[in-house]
Amino acid sequence: MCLLKLWYVMKKFEGKHEMNKFVSLICLSLVVMVLSPIASASFPEFTELVEKASPAVVNIRTTRVASSGLDGLDEQEVPEIFRRFFRDMPDRRQPGPGAGSGFIIDSDGYILTNNHVVDGAEEVIVALSDRREREAKIIGQDALSDLALLKIDEKDLPVVNIGKSEDLKPGQWVVAIGSPFGFEHSVTAGIVSATGRSLPENNGNYVPFIQTDVAINPGNSGGPLLDLDGKVVGINSQIFTRSGGFMGLSFAIPIDVAMEVTEQLKDKGSVSRGWLGVLIQRVDRDLAESFGLDRPSGALVTQVFADSPAEAAGLREGDIIVSFNGRMIDLSSDLPHMVGRTRADTKAKVEIVRNGESQTLEVVIGKLDDDDLNGPRTPSALASNGNRIGINIEDLEDADKRQLGVERGVVVSQTFSGPAREAGIQRGDVITDFDGEAIDSAAQLNRLADALPAGITVHVRIVRNKRPQYLAVKVPD
Repeated sequence: MCLLKLWYVMKKFEGKHEMNKFVSLICLSLVVMVLSPIASASFPEFTELVEKASPAVVNIRTTRVASSGLDGLDEQEVPEIFRRFFRDMPDRRQPGPGAGSGFIIDSDGYILTNNHVVDGAEEVIVALSDRREREAKIIGQDALSDLALLKIDEKDLPVVNIGKSEDLKPGQWVVAIGSPFGFEHSVTAGIVSATGRSLPENNGNYVPFIQTDVAINPGNSGGPLLDLDGKVVGINSQIFTRSGGFMGLSFAIPIDVAMEVTEQLKDKGSVSRGWLGVLIQRVDRDLAESFGLDRPSGALVTQVFADSPAEAAGLREGDIIVSFNGRMIDLSSDLPHMVGRTRADTKAKVEIVRNGESQTLEVVIGKLDDDDLNGPRTPSALASNGNRIGINIEDLEDADKRQLGVERGVVVSQTFSGPAREAGIQRGDVITDFDGEAIDSAAQLNRLADALPAGITVHVRIVRNKRPQYLAVKVPD
């Protein structure tokens, strides 16, 4: 019927100048009708969730002797681009306030925030959404997860709804509320870029960060990251920056991890984590080929600590851990996240690939101590003897082994153009294993290298700068 009316109107204006205007108007109207639903579907409405969540978001001010951790240093000499910079610090030569955000998780006054917001504070002041201010007590702090639990003397406070971060997927909308640069209850929105990110810091090994493109700036730290249901799925903690400001990469602590930590902080003021007792590295394509894997995956064990749960369970250097308690390990960085969240003295099933064969070991998880966070001691240099893969090597005396912190191996004295150098072997590296065999002498390694078939790829375990790792070396034709 509508089409008939349109045809009638078009015939009425046929041949007239007004006809062109009329058709243009109709086309424009149709375009608007088609695109309006698409636009509204692409950009969600945040008003309701912000109104519900904002009353439970607080501003946190601290008083401390300001210190950025760079006192006495030229900041140009500090190369790190990942930095906790959410401290809105004044001139670090003077006493002054720090600032951040937080949110109420219990109506009796428990507040969750980042550890670096309150670390070293002489006084912590919490400003509620209704402008009331209260001094807060620090119930517990955990540097590894960068979380702190605070308590103020109030009752019947508004609280946030806690969501599940494990359900987050890349592309999902999220919203941050906080106090960037002191502008309280500022709201920014974006999408989840990735989950399970590890960052190059101590806590990066134990927190599978949520990466987003939500605009986060100094003062946002400790504030909530919300999904479209208004539930907290993360705690804004860090950004990637070369300028000191937001560059499109922000990171949040998953709320699942945060609530596990909070439970322990509330109960005993500290956090215990699981410990396996291994050093690991990523498995790339060449290493996967050398170990007989069909694709790069898992965590390659480069060292097993003495008297560790891993040693007691029978784990060995060169094992590739492919699953932990039934959860597959795609990236090596997945393993510390899983182990760290496992309670000490509980049993875990660890599936490994050893010499091309799969097997499952049962491990009684230990407790992570501060000493376990420091890597083992390792090598420097000595050196001579030529071999097939393009290196000169030299035997180690017992005194050398003790000094270098190794039980066996030979030291690389010189590298030449060839397979070893292409694989990344350097002068001063200590080779402890070659193609799965423990190395005790230069003669043994040279004999093994000479006997290898041409064109295959073998894995070599080295110790460098106090860290063991595996390299893949392709035998020349």
